[in-house]
Amino acid sequence: QVQLVESGGGLVQAGGSLRLSCAASGRTVNIFLLGWFRQAPGKERELVASINRRSGLTDYSDSVKGRFTVSRDNAQNTVYLQMAQLKPEDTAVYYCAARSYGFSDWTNWGQGTQVTVSS
Repeated sequence: QVQLVESGGGLVQAGGSLRLSCAASGRTVNIFLLGWFRQAPGKERELVASINRRSGLTDYSDSVKGRFTVSRDNAQNTVYLQMAQLKPEDTAVYYCAARSYGFSDWTNWGQGTQVTVSS
């Protein structure tokens, strides 16, 4: 099993920056992909960024491309989401997720951390 714990959310003004962290524990060797999702009130959960744990290959949604950066530190079993040029529409609960080898869907989720961007 893999456990994920996010941290780093908070309140920030539009145009500001914030960094989220997600610490993984347990059978982290089974993790293939790590991702950051977000869900705003009344909206569906959206995948905003992902990173291949081994290769470091990243992917971003169009809504955050050029503003957000996902990275990982395998030695610390931690994945980060550096968010810059934040907009009020980035306000959401952000979730860290992991996909294990052999699975076609996300297998583990963190509890979420609130990010609020004020205008």
